[in-house]
Amino acid sequence: MALIYLLLFASPQLLLFLYLRERLPLRTRLWLAVVFVVFNIPWAIVAVRMFSGSLWAMSRVPYIAPFIAWQLLGWIFCALVCVYLVGKGIWWLIGRVRGAWYVVRGKQSDAPRTREQERVSRRQFLARATYAYAAAGLGLSAYGIWSAEQLPTVTRHTLVFDNLPAGLDGLRVAHLSDVHAGIHMSGEKMAGIVARTNALQADLILQTGDMIDISQSFIPDYVRAFRDLHAPLGVVTVLGNHDRYTGENAVIKGVRDAGQAFVKNGVHVIEHRGAALALIGIDDPRSWRADDPQEDDLEAALRVTPPQSEAFRILLAHRPGAFDGAAPRGIPLTLAGHIHGGQFYLPVLGWSPGRLITKYVMGHFTQGASQLYVSRGIGVVGVPLRVFVPPEIALFELRRA
Repeated sequence: MALIYLLLFASPQLLLFLYLRERLPLRTRLWLAVVFVVFNIPWAIVAVRMFSGSLWAMSRVPYIAPFIAWQLLGWIFCALVCVYLVGKGIWWLIGRVRGAWYVVRGKQSDAPRTREQERVSRRQFLARATYAYAAAGLGLSAYGIWSAEQLPTVTRHTLVFDNLPAGLDGLRVAHLSDVHAGIHMSGEKMAGIVARTNALQADLILQTGDMIDISQSFIPDYVRAFRDLHAPLGVVTVLGNHDRYTGENAVIKGVRDAGQAFVKNGVHVIEHRGAALALIGIDDPRSWRADDPQEDDLEAALRVTPPQSEAFRILLAHRPGAFDGAAPRGIPLTLAGHIHGGQFYLPVLGWSPGRLITKYVMGHFTQGASQLYVSRGIGVVGVPLRVFVPPEIALFELRRA
């Protein structure tokens, strides 16, 4: 499996190199070889990590991630080359059909270009395309790394519910997800995130997992920063998959040391202005599958949750697929994260790699009277890259219909 992943990531660059090597001018070909060798060295380090331990060990190696971030854009250029070849084939076919039509009509077509002219023209095109790809790759990667390093933007949303108790009308809730305290999330940056969240003056702060990225050595930095996170109704947290990779008992202790309430397949009930708010928290699924509705976890949590007639319910789940279990059970609001918006988004096409994992990549979704919000998250996984998917803190205002 590790070999398959490695070939999947490295193959676009290799295929491009082999294709372009025979089609570029000599000088451009030499530069292409140098670039190919230099930018593929990190794959050798990744391969060692993959075959000697964990796939996620690459997250701990500084400076490799920007190389890989730039390399992943090879897929885009590979796709553009394919589009070029398909377009060229269609144009050739049209030319042949047009030429045959001219022969039938007794007309002479324009003099065909010589093979040497076609070869020079193709080389010029590919050379320019290669230079353009290098410039675009470096530019997009620089932007993506810069975007990932910024403090999260605040997105504001008004969510309307028919059954919201009068005492919860106007409640302000801040939603944090996927901090990923680790090599790409310093203590100073976490302190800035906490300050930005506190400045929102939310009544309640909810956190949907992946506080720590792999190593328990990052827990103390998280605790130091997040013990300053405050809201009148408290901070309530559930675990994510990376918290389990880190060691869930250690992460749970860190969360509680930071002054947060932790919920696992249970409920945390808050009284506010005479109304009850039931914050249902479920664990990250042990055996993962796409859009897992987590029905067993939900049933376990709902057994200890006050009925809908007594408390307004909000589900906290790391993975957004839990919404498919929550909506049929009449839970009005589900908050989730996990996907990071795919960390790469094509605005015109509206597509993200996150679509390969779930239909709930980011933003607001509805099923009947139930609503889901999937955070773009705060940190990153693997490569410190966010292209058109900036980190996010969501602030909700709950309103009665």
